[in-house]
Amino acid sequence: MAAVLAATELTQDWLQTYPEELRRALGKVAQRSGQPMYVAGGPVRDWLLGVAAKDLDFTVPKSAVACAREVSALLGGTFVLLDEAEDVARVVWQGLTLDFSGFRNHTATIEDDLGQRDFTINAMAVPLAPETGGLASLTVIDSFGGAVDLAQKKICILAVANLLADPLRLLRAYRFAATLGFTIDAQAEAAIAAHRELLADPAMERVAYELGLIMASPRAWQTISRMAQGGLLWVVFPELVAGRGLAQPASHHLDVFEHSLEALRCLEKILLDPEGYFPGQGGLFSEMAQGKSAALLKWAALFHDLGKPETHRLVEEKITFYNHDQAGAAIFEAIAERLHWPKDDRNRVARLIALHMWPFHLSNARLRTGITRKACLRLVKAVGDDLAGLFLLAMADSLAGQGAGKPEGMEENLAALLREVHGVYAEYIQPVFASSPLITGHDLITVFALDPGPIFKNILDGLVVAQVEGQVADREQALAWVEIFLRNGMVSVPL
Repeated sequence: MAAVLAATELTQDWLQTYPEELRRALGKVAQRSGQPMYVAGGPVRDWLLGVAAKDLDFTVPKSAVACAREVSALLGGTFVLLDEAEDVARVVWQGLTLDFSGFRNHTATIEDDLGQRDFTINAMAVPLAPETGGLASLTVIDSFGGAVDLAQKKICILAVANLLADPLRLLRAYRFAATLGFTIDAQAEAAIAAHRELLADPAMERVAYELGLIMASPRAWQTISRMAQGGLLWVVFPELVAGRGLAQPASHHLDVFEHSLEALRCLEKILLDPEGYFPGQGGLFSEMAQGKSAALLKWAALFHDLGKPETHRLVEEKITFYNHDQAGAAIFEAIAERLHWPKDDRNRVARLIALHMWPFHLSNARLRTGITRKACLRLVKAVGDDLAGLFLLAMADSLAGQGAGKPEGMEENLAALLREVHGVYAEYIQPVFASSPLITGHDLITVFALDPGPIFKNILDGLVVAQVEGQVADREQALAWVEIFLRNGMVSVPL
Protein backbone atom coordinates (compact mmCIF):
# COMPACT_ATOMS: atom_id res chain seq x y z
CA MET A 1 0.00 0.00 0.00
CA ALA A 2 2.87 2.37 0.71
CA ALA A 3 4.05 2.08 -2.86
CA VAL A 4 0.57 2.95 -4.11
CA LEU A 5 0.37 6.01 -1.88
CA ALA A 6 3.80 7.17 -2.99
CA ALA A 7 2.77 6.79 -6.61
CA THR A 8 -0.28 8.95 -5.95
CA GLU A 9 1.74 11.86 -4.61
CA LEU A 10 2.79 14.68 -6.91
CA THR A 11 6.41 15.80 -6.70
CA GLN A 12 5.52 19.51 -6.80
CA ASP A 13 2.70 22.01 -7.16
CA TRP A 14 2.67 21.99 -10.93
CA LEU A 15 0.30 24.96 -11.11
CA GLN A 16 3.19 27.07 -9.83
CA THR A 17 4.87 26.52 -13.20
CA TYR A 18 2.06 28.41 -14.95
CA PRO A 19 1.67 32.22 -15.09
CA GLU A 20 0.75 33.89 -11.82
CA GLU A 21 -2.02 35.75 -13.66
CA LEU A 22 -3.69 32.39 -14.37
CA ARG A 23 -3.46 31.27 -10.76
CA ARG A 24 -4.96 34.54 -9.53
CA ALA A 25 -7.89 34.20 -11.95
CA LEU A 26 -8.52 30.58 -10.97
CA GLY A 27 -8.39 31.37 -7.27
CA LYS A 28 -10.73 34.33 -7.65
CA VAL A 29 -13.29 32.32 -9.60
CA ALA A 30 -13.08 29.38 -7.19
CA GLN A 31 -13.71 31.74 -4.25
CA ARG A 32 -16.63 33.46 -5.94
CA SER A 33 -18.27 30.19 -7.00
CA GLY A 34 -18.23 28.94 -3.41
CA GLN A 35 -17.64 25.37 -4.57
CA PRO A 36 -14.58 23.14 -4.87
CA MET A 37 -12.57 23.22 -8.07
CA TYR A 38 -10.30 20.39 -9.20
CA VAL A 39 -7.63 19.81 -11.81
CA ALA A 40 -8.67 16.47 -13.25
CA GLY A 41 -7.91 13.94 -15.96
CA GLY A 42 -5.08 14.41 -18.45
CA PRO A 43 -3.04 17.07 -16.62
CA VAL A 44 -2.84 14.96 -13.46
CA ARG A 45 -1.80 11.95 -15.54
CA ASP A 46 0.92 13.98 -17.23
CA TRP A 47 2.16 15.46 -13.95
CA LEU A 48 2.52 12.01 -12.46
CA LEU A 49 4.60 11.14 -15.51
CA GLY A 50 6.75 14.21 -14.83
CA VAL A 51 5.47 16.09 -17.88
CA ALA A 52 4.15 19.67 -17.90
CA ALA A 53 0.62 19.68 -19.32
CA LYS A 54 -0.09 22.26 -22.01
CA ASP A 55 -3.84 21.78 -21.64
CA LEU A 56 -5.51 22.04 -18.24
CA ASP A 57 -8.83 20.42 -17.35
CA PHE A 58 -10.86 21.80 -14.43
CA THR A 59 -14.00 20.28 -13.00
CA VAL A 60 -16.52 21.76 -10.57
CA PRO A 61 -19.79 20.35 -9.19
CA LYS A 62 -21.88 22.68 -11.41
CA SER A 63 -21.91 25.97 -13.35
CA ALA A 64 -18.66 25.15 -15.15
CA VAL A 65 -19.67 27.29 -18.14
CA ALA A 66 -20.12 30.30 -15.86
CA CYS A 67 -16.69 29.65 -14.31
CA ALA A 68 -15.11 29.49 -17.75
CA ARG A 69 -16.74 32.77 -18.79
CA GLU A 70 -15.41 34.49 -15.69
CA VAL A 71 -11.89 33.11 -16.09
CA SER A 72 -11.91 34.19 -19.72
CA ALA A 73 -13.02 37.72 -18.76
CA LEU A 74 -10.35 38.03 -16.06
CA LEU A 75 -7.56 36.82 -18.36
CA GLY A 76 -8.74 38.44 -21.58
CA GLY A 77 -8.81 34.99 -23.17
CA THR A 78 -11.10 33.51 -25.80
CA PHE A 79 -14.22 31.79 -24.48
CA VAL A 80 -15.56 28.77 -26.39
CA LEU A 81 -18.87 27.15 -25.44
CA LEU A 82 -18.45 23.44 -26.11
CA ASP A 83 -21.69 21.96 -24.77
CA GLU A 84 -24.05 24.01 -22.66
CA ALA A 85 -26.31 21.06 -21.87
CA GLU A 86 -23.33 19.07 -20.56
CA ASP A 87 -21.90 22.16 -18.81
CA VAL A 88 -18.61 22.17 -20.74
CA ALA A 89 -16.67 25.21 -21.97
CA ARG A 90 -13.14 26.19 -22.95
CA VAL A 91 -10.85 29.18 -22.49
CA VAL A 92 -7.89 29.70 -24.83
CA TRP A 93 -5.23 32.03 -23.44
CA GLN A 94 -1.55 32.55 -24.29
CA GLY A 95 -1.22 29.18 -25.98
CA LEU A 96 -2.94 27.34 -23.14
CA THR A 97 -6.23 25.49 -23.44
CA LEU A 98 -8.29 25.53 -20.24
CA ASP A 99 -11.30 23.21 -20.24
CA PHE A 100 -14.03 23.51 -17.61
CA SER A 101 -16.67 20.86 -16.98
CA GLY A 102 -19.36 20.20 -14.41
CA PHE A 103 -19.54 16.87 -12.63
CA ARG A 104 -20.64 14.24 -15.13
CA ASN A 105 -24.21 12.91 -15.10
CA HIS A 106 -25.15 15.16 -12.18
CA THR A 107 -22.95 13.25 -9.77
CA ALA A 108 -22.46 14.79 -6.34
CA THR A 109 -18.80 14.10 -5.50
CA ILE A 110 -15.48 14.27 -7.31
CA GLU A 111 -15.04 10.51 -6.76
CA ASP A 112 -18.35 9.82 -8.49
CA ASP A 113 -17.42 12.18 -11.32
CA LEU A 114 -14.09 10.43 -11.84
CA GLY A 115 -15.94 7.12 -11.91
CA GLN A 116 -17.71 8.27 -15.10
CA ARG A 117 -14.46 8.74 -17.03
CA ASP A 118 -12.90 6.63 -19.76
CA PHE A 119 -9.73 5.06 -18.34
CA THR A 120 -8.25 4.75 -14.88
CA ILE A 121 -5.19 6.80 -15.85
CA ASN A 122 -7.56 9.69 -16.64
CA ALA A 123 -9.69 9.26 -13.50
CA MET A 124 -7.56 11.22 -11.08
CA ALA A 125 -7.86 14.73 -9.66
CA VAL A 126 -6.17 17.24 -7.38
CA PRO A 127 -8.03 20.00 -5.49
CA LEU A 128 -7.30 23.65 -6.21
CA ALA A 129 -6.69 26.13 -3.37
CA PRO A 130 -9.02 29.15 -3.77
CA GLU A 131 -6.72 31.35 -1.67
CA THR A 132 -3.70 30.94 -3.97
CA GLY A 133 -4.93 29.39 -7.21
CA GLY A 134 -2.32 26.69 -6.71
CA LEU A 135 -2.90 23.11 -5.64
CA ALA A 136 -4.45 22.60 -2.23
CA SER A 137 -2.63 19.29 -1.82
CA LEU A 138 -0.04 17.18 -3.59
CA THR A 139 -2.03 14.04 -2.82
CA VAL A 140 -3.92 12.82 -5.87
CA ILE A 141 -7.53 11.70 -5.55
CA ASP A 142 -7.22 8.26 -7.10
CA SER A 143 -10.06 5.93 -6.19
CA PHE A 144 -9.64 3.58 -9.16
CA GLY A 145 -5.94 2.74 -9.15
CA GLY A 146 -4.99 5.06 -11.98
CA ALA A 147 -1.52 5.74 -10.58
CA VAL A 148 -0.78 2.02 -10.36
CA ASP A 149 -1.89 1.49 -13.95
CA LEU A 150 0.18 4.49 -14.96
CA ALA A 151 3.25 2.98 -13.33
CA GLN A 152 2.55 -0.33 -15.05
CA LYS A 153 1.92 1.43 -18.38
CA LYS A 154 -1.53 -0.09 -18.76
CA ILE A 155 -4.74 1.37 -20.17
CA CYS A 156 -7.67 -0.01 -18.18
CA ILE A 157 -11.33 0.89 -18.33
CA LEU A 158 -13.40 1.70 -15.26
CA ALA A 159 -16.49 0.01 -16.73
CA VAL A 160 -17.70 -1.14 -20.14
CA ALA A 161 -20.64 1.25 -19.77
CA ASN A 162 -18.18 4.15 -19.68
CA LEU A 163 -16.82 3.11 -23.07
CA LEU A 164 -20.28 2.95 -24.56
CA ALA A 165 -21.26 6.35 -23.14
CA ASP A 166 -18.98 7.89 -25.77
CA PRO A 167 -17.95 5.39 -28.49
CA LEU A 168 -15.00 7.59 -29.45
CA ARG A 169 -13.37 6.16 -26.34
CA LEU A 170 -12.97 2.89 -28.26
CA LEU A 171 -10.47 4.69 -30.46
CA ARG A 172 -9.02 6.86 -27.70
CA ALA A 173 -7.71 3.72 -26.01
CA TYR A 174 -5.49 3.09 -29.03
CA ARG A 175 -4.54 6.76 -29.21
CA PHE A 176 -3.26 6.67 -25.63
CA ALA A 177 -1.45 3.41 -26.35
CA ALA A 178 0.26 5.09 -29.31
CA THR A 179 1.16 8.39 -27.68
CA LEU A 180 2.14 7.05 -24.25
CA GLY A 181 3.66 3.74 -25.31
CA PHE A 182 1.26 1.81 -23.06
CA THR A 183 -0.51 -1.50 -23.57
CA ILE A 184 -4.26 -1.86 -23.52
CA ASP A 185 -5.57 -4.16 -20.81
CA ALA A 186 -6.97 -7.42 -22.19
CA GLN A 187 -10.42 -6.77 -20.71
CA ALA A 188 -10.51 -3.32 -22.27
CA GLU A 189 -9.39 -4.59 -25.67
CA ALA A 190 -11.99 -7.36 -25.60
CA ALA A 191 -14.71 -4.82 -24.80
CA ILE A 192 -13.53 -2.59 -27.65
CA ALA A 193 -13.61 -5.50 -30.09
CA ALA A 194 -17.08 -6.54 -28.95
CA HIS A 195 -18.50 -3.05 -29.47
CA ARG A 196 -16.32 -1.87 -32.36
CA GLU A 197 -19.26 -1.13 -34.69
CA LEU A 198 -20.26 1.76 -32.39
CA LEU A 199 -17.25 3.72 -33.62
CA ALA A 200 -19.31 4.56 -36.71
CA ASP A 201 -21.42 6.88 -34.53
CA PRO A 202 -19.10 9.74 -33.44
CA ALA A 203 -18.56 12.79 -35.66
CA MET A 204 -15.89 12.13 -38.25
CA GLU A 205 -13.88 15.19 -37.19
CA ARG A 206 -13.44 13.65 -33.73
CA VAL A 207 -12.41 10.33 -35.24
CA ALA A 208 -9.94 12.05 -37.57
CA TYR A 209 -8.38 13.91 -34.65
CA GLU A 210 -7.69 10.69 -32.73
CA LEU A 211 -6.35 8.96 -35.85
CA GLY A 212 -4.07 11.91 -36.51
CA LEU A 213 -2.52 11.60 -33.05
CA ILE A 214 -1.97 7.88 -33.62
CA MET A 215 -0.22 8.44 -36.94
CA ALA A 216 1.89 11.29 -35.54
CA SER A 217 3.18 9.03 -32.77
CA PRO A 218 6.31 6.86 -33.14
CA ARG A 219 4.12 3.76 -32.73
CA ALA A 220 1.71 4.10 -35.65
CA TRP A 221 2.44 0.66 -37.14
CA GLN A 222 2.17 -1.10 -33.79
CA THR A 223 -1.13 0.64 -33.01
CA ILE A 224 -2.72 0.21 -36.43
CA SER A 225 -1.76 -3.48 -36.29
CA ARG A 226 -3.55 -3.89 -32.95
CA MET A 227 -6.59 -2.08 -34.33
CA ALA A 228 -6.66 -4.53 -37.23
CA GLN A 229 -6.39 -7.54 -34.92
CA GLY A 230 -9.32 -6.31 -32.83
CA GLY A 231 -11.39 -5.36 -35.87
CA LEU A 232 -11.67 -1.65 -35.06
CA LEU A 233 -9.62 -0.71 -38.14
CA TRP A 234 -12.23 -2.16 -40.50
CA VAL A 235 -14.92 0.07 -39.00
CA VAL A 236 -12.82 3.18 -39.58
CA PHE A 237 -11.42 2.13 -42.96
CA PRO A 238 -13.64 -0.51 -44.59
CA GLU A 239 -11.74 0.16 -47.84
CA LEU A 240 -8.79 -1.80 -46.45
CA VAL A 241 -10.77 -5.02 -46.00
CA ALA A 242 -10.60 -6.02 -49.66
CA GLY A 243 -6.80 -6.26 -49.43
CA ARG A 244 -6.91 -9.03 -46.84
CA GLY A 245 -5.96 -12.34 -48.41
CA LEU A 246 -5.46 -10.79 -51.86
CA ALA A 247 -2.34 -12.47 -53.27
CA GLN A 248 0.39 -10.55 -55.08
CA PRO A 249 3.04 -11.37 -57.70
CA ALA A 250 6.21 -13.27 -56.83
CA SER A 251 8.08 -10.10 -55.84
CA HIS A 252 5.88 -9.92 -52.74
CA HIS A 253 5.71 -12.23 -49.74
CA LEU A 254 2.57 -10.73 -48.17
CA ASP A 255 -1.01 -10.11 -49.24
CA VAL A 256 -2.06 -6.59 -50.15
CA PHE A 257 -3.16 -5.49 -46.69
CA GLU A 258 -0.25 -7.06 -44.79
CA HIS A 259 2.12 -5.52 -47.34
CA SER A 260 0.61 -2.08 -46.70
CA LEU A 261 1.00 -2.60 -42.97
CA GLU A 262 4.59 -3.71 -43.48
CA ALA A 263 5.26 -0.62 -45.60
CA LEU A 264 4.09 1.50 -42.67
CA ARG A 265 6.43 -0.39 -40.33
CA CYS A 266 9.35 0.05 -42.70
CA LEU A 267 8.62 3.73 -43.17
CA GLU A 268 8.67 4.36 -39.42
CA LYS A 269 12.01 2.59 -39.29
CA ILE A 270 13.40 4.61 -42.21
CA LEU A 271 12.26 7.89 -40.66
CA LEU A 272 14.49 7.18 -37.65
CA ASP A 273 17.58 7.05 -39.89
CA PRO A 274 17.05 8.12 -43.53
CA GLU A 275 20.81 8.31 -44.03
CA GLY A 276 21.05 4.57 -43.45
CA TYR A 277 18.90 3.93 -46.52
CA PHE A 278 20.05 6.88 -48.65
CA PRO A 279 23.80 7.12 -47.89
CA GLY A 280 25.17 10.64 -48.19
CA GLN A 281 21.71 12.12 -48.72
CA GLY A 282 20.42 12.49 -45.17
CA GLY A 283 20.13 16.26 -45.46
CA LEU A 284 17.37 15.92 -48.03
CA PHE A 285 15.03 14.43 -45.43
CA SER A 286 15.33 16.87 -42.52
CA GLU A 287 11.88 18.32 -43.13
CA MET A 288 10.10 15.18 -44.32
CA ALA A 289 11.29 12.96 -41.47
CA GLN A 290 9.44 14.75 -38.68
CA GLY A 291 6.25 16.54 -37.70
CA LYS A 292 3.25 16.77 -39.97
CA SER A 293 5.12 15.71 -43.11
CA ALA A 294 6.16 12.43 -41.49
CA ALA A 295 2.59 11.73 -40.38
CA LEU A 296 1.25 12.34 -43.90
CA LEU A 297 3.92 10.02 -45.29
CA LYS A 298 2.73 7.31 -42.90
CA TRP A 299 -0.82 7.71 -44.18
CA ALA A 300 0.50 7.36 -47.74
CA ALA A 301 2.33 4.17 -46.75
CA LEU A 302 -0.78 2.60 -45.20
CA PHE A 303 -2.95 3.53 -48.18
CA HIS A 304 -0.48 3.33 -51.08
CA ASP A 305 -2.00 0.11 -52.46
CA LEU A 306 -5.67 0.95 -51.86
CA GLY A 307 -6.33 0.57 -55.58
CA LYS A 308 -5.03 -2.98 -55.92
CA PRO A 309 -8.27 -4.86 -55.13
CA GLU A 310 -10.13 -2.76 -57.71
CA THR A 311 -7.50 -3.24 -60.43
CA HIS A 312 -6.64 -6.89 -59.69
CA ARG A 313 -6.56 -9.02 -62.83
CA LEU A 314 -5.30 -12.51 -63.63
CA VAL A 315 -3.83 -12.56 -67.15
CA GLU A 316 -2.45 -15.93 -68.26
CA GLU A 317 -2.00 -16.87 -64.60
CA LYS A 318 -0.09 -13.66 -63.99
CA ILE A 319 -1.38 -11.28 -61.31
CA THR A 320 -1.55 -7.63 -62.42
CA PHE A 321 -2.61 -4.36 -60.79
CA TYR A 322 -2.37 -1.94 -63.71
CA ASN A 323 -3.02 1.69 -62.72
CA HIS A 324 -3.60 0.75 -59.09
CA ASP A 325 -1.75 3.93 -58.08
CA GLN A 326 -4.32 6.18 -59.76
CA ALA A 327 -7.24 4.10 -58.54
CA GLY A 328 -5.86 4.17 -55.00
CA ALA A 329 -5.49 7.95 -55.03
CA ALA A 330 -9.16 8.30 -55.99
CA ILE A 331 -10.27 5.94 -53.19
CA PHE A 332 -8.13 7.83 -50.70
CA GLU A 333 -9.71 11.13 -51.78
CA ALA A 334 -13.09 9.73 -50.74
CA ILE A 335 -11.70 8.59 -47.37
CA ALA A 336 -10.13 11.99 -46.69
CA GLU A 337 -13.35 13.75 -47.60
CA ARG A 338 -15.29 11.49 -45.23
CA LEU A 339 -12.88 12.40 -42.43
CA HIS A 340 -13.07 16.11 -43.33
CA TRP A 341 -9.33 16.37 -43.86
CA PRO A 342 -7.88 19.79 -44.78
CA LYS A 343 -7.60 20.15 -48.54
CA ASP A 344 -3.81 20.57 -48.58
CA ASP A 345 -3.23 17.40 -46.54
CA ARG A 346 -5.68 15.48 -48.69
CA ASN A 347 -3.98 16.58 -51.90
CA ARG A 348 -0.50 15.78 -50.60
CA VAL A 349 -1.27 12.22 -49.59
CA ALA A 350 -3.35 11.56 -52.73
CA ARG A 351 -0.46 12.80 -54.87
CA LEU A 352 2.04 10.55 -53.10
CA ILE A 353 -0.26 7.56 -53.61
CA ALA A 354 -0.80 8.43 -57.28
CA LEU A 355 2.96 8.77 -57.90
CA HIS A 356 4.32 6.00 -55.69
CA MET A 357 5.22 3.74 -58.65
CA TRP A 358 7.08 6.47 -60.54
CA PRO A 359 10.46 5.98 -58.79
CA PHE A 360 10.33 2.26 -59.67
CA HIS A 361 9.53 2.94 -63.34
CA LEU A 362 12.25 5.58 -63.54
CA SER A 363 14.73 3.32 -61.80
CA ASN A 364 14.09 0.59 -64.39
CA ALA A 365 14.56 3.13 -67.19
CA ARG A 366 17.80 4.32 -65.63
CA LEU A 367 19.19 0.79 -65.53
CA ARG A 368 18.19 0.16 -69.17
CA THR A 369 19.11 3.38 -70.94
CA GLY A 370 19.93 6.04 -68.36
CA ILE A 371 17.66 8.99 -67.62
CA THR A 372 17.45 12.40 -69.22
CA ARG A 373 17.10 15.82 -67.66
CA LYS A 374 13.63 15.93 -69.16
CA ALA A 375 12.67 12.76 -67.27
CA CYS A 376 13.95 14.28 -64.03
CA LEU A 377 12.02 17.48 -64.73
CA ARG A 378 8.80 15.55 -65.28
CA LEU A 379 9.15 13.86 -61.91
CA VAL A 380 10.08 17.06 -60.07
CA LYS A 381 7.14 18.96 -61.56
CA ALA A 382 4.72 16.16 -60.75
CA VAL A 383 5.72 15.68 -57.11
CA GLY A 384 6.52 19.29 -56.20
CA ASP A 385 8.04 19.74 -52.73
CA ASP A 386 7.56 16.06 -51.85
CA LEU A 387 10.40 14.59 -53.92
CA ALA A 388 12.27 13.36 -50.83
CA GLY A 389 9.00 12.08 -49.33
CA LEU A 390 8.15 10.13 -52.48
CA PHE A 391 11.48 8.32 -52.31
CA LEU A 392 11.03 7.55 -48.62
CA LEU A 393 7.66 6.02 -49.51
CA ALA A 394 9.19 4.06 -52.39
CA MET A 395 11.95 2.75 -50.15
CA ALA A 396 9.39 1.56 -47.58
CA ASP A 397 7.33 -0.04 -50.36
CA SER A 398 10.40 -1.85 -51.66
CA LEU A 399 11.50 -3.10 -48.24
CA ALA A 400 7.95 -4.36 -47.58
CA GLY A 401 8.13 -6.66 -50.60
CA GLN A 402 10.54 -9.54 -50.06
CA GLY A 403 9.21 -12.24 -52.35
CA ALA A 404 11.43 -14.73 -54.15
CA GLY A 405 10.80 -12.97 -57.47
CA LYS A 406 11.97 -9.54 -56.33
CA PRO A 407 14.76 -8.05 -58.49
CA GLU A 408 18.10 -7.70 -56.74
CA GLY A 409 19.43 -4.36 -55.62
CA MET A 410 16.10 -2.51 -55.69
CA GLU A 411 16.77 -0.42 -52.58
CA GLU A 412 20.30 0.45 -53.71
CA ASN A 413 18.98 1.46 -57.12
CA LEU A 414 16.33 3.71 -55.57
CA ALA A 415 19.00 5.46 -53.50
CA ALA A 416 21.20 5.90 -56.58
CA LEU A 417 18.24 7.23 -58.57
CA LEU A 418 17.44 9.88 -55.98
CA ARG A 419 21.08 10.96 -55.92
CA GLU A 420 21.01 11.40 -59.69
CA VAL A 421 17.61 13.10 -59.84
CA HIS A 422 18.52 15.51 -57.08
CA GLY A 423 21.85 16.24 -58.77
CA VAL A 424 20.03 17.15 -61.99
CA TYR A 425 17.56 19.22 -60.01
CA ALA A 426 20.26 21.18 -58.19
CA GLU A 427 22.41 21.80 -61.29
CA TYR A 428 19.87 22.27 -64.06
CA ILE A 429 16.27 22.49 -62.86
CA GLN A 430 16.36 24.63 -59.72
CA PRO A 431 18.28 27.49 -61.42
CA VAL A 432 15.58 27.65 -64.11
CA PHE A 433 12.78 27.60 -61.53
CA ALA A 434 14.55 30.32 -59.49
CA SER A 435 15.15 32.71 -62.41
CA SER A 436 12.66 35.02 -64.07
CA PRO A 437 10.96 33.56 -67.17
CA LEU A 438 12.78 34.36 -70.39
CA ILE A 439 9.42 34.82 -72.11
CA THR A 440 5.97 35.50 -70.68
CA GLY A 441 2.43 35.22 -71.98
CA HIS A 442 2.56 38.94 -72.69
CA ASP A 443 5.46 38.33 -75.08
CA LEU A 444 3.48 35.66 -76.90
CA ILE A 445 0.72 38.23 -77.48
CA THR A 446 2.86 41.24 -78.39
CA VAL A 447 5.76 39.59 -80.25
CA PHE A 448 4.01 36.66 -81.90
CA ALA A 449 0.42 38.00 -82.10
CA LEU A 450 -0.98 34.88 -80.47
CA ASP A 451 -4.39 34.69 -78.84
CA PRO A 452 -4.37 33.38 -75.25
CA GLY A 453 -5.24 29.70 -75.03
CA PRO A 454 -3.90 26.23 -74.22
CA ILE A 455 -1.00 26.76 -76.61
CA PHE A 456 0.48 29.29 -74.17
CA LYS A 457 1.04 26.59 -71.56
CA ASN A 458 2.48 24.24 -74.17
CA ILE A 459 4.97 26.87 -75.31
CA LEU A 460 6.04 28.02 -71.85
CA ASP A 461 6.35 24.46 -70.52
CA GLY A 462 8.32 23.45 -73.58
CA LEU A 463 10.61 26.41 -73.12
CA VAL A 464 11.39 25.27 -69.55
CA VAL A 465 12.34 21.85 -70.93
CA ALA A 466 14.60 23.50 -73.48
CA GLN A 467 16.29 25.56 -70.76
CA VAL A 468 16.83 22.53 -68.52
CA GLU A 469 18.28 20.59 -71.45
CA GLY A 470 20.65 23.45 -72.28
CA GLN A 471 19.09 24.31 -75.65
CA VAL A 472 18.08 27.81 -74.55
CA ALA A 473 20.14 30.12 -72.32
CA ASP A 474 18.84 33.67 -72.87
CA ARG A 475 15.89 35.69 -74.14
CA GLU A 476 17.19 35.86 -77.72
CA GLN A 477 17.47 32.09 -77.92
CA ALA A 478 14.07 31.73 -76.29
CA LEU A 479 12.42 33.92 -78.94
CA ALA A 480 14.12 31.90 -81.65
CA TRP A 481 12.94 28.66 -80.03
CA VAL A 482 9.32 29.88 -80.00
CA GLU A 483 9.57 30.94 -83.63
CA ILE A 484 10.74 27.47 -84.62
CA PHE A 485 8.04 25.93 -82.46
CA LEU A 486 5.34 27.92 -84.27
CA ARG A 487 6.88 27.49 -87.73
CA ASN A 488 6.83 23.73 -87.35
CA GLY A 489 3.14 23.84 -86.41
CA MET A 490 3.77 22.16 -83.07
CA VAL A 491 0.87 22.21 -80.63
CA SER A 492 2.70 20.72 -77.68
CA VAL A 493 6.09 19.72 -76.38
CA PRO A 494 5.71 16.47 -74.47
CA LEU A 495 7.36 16.51 -71.08
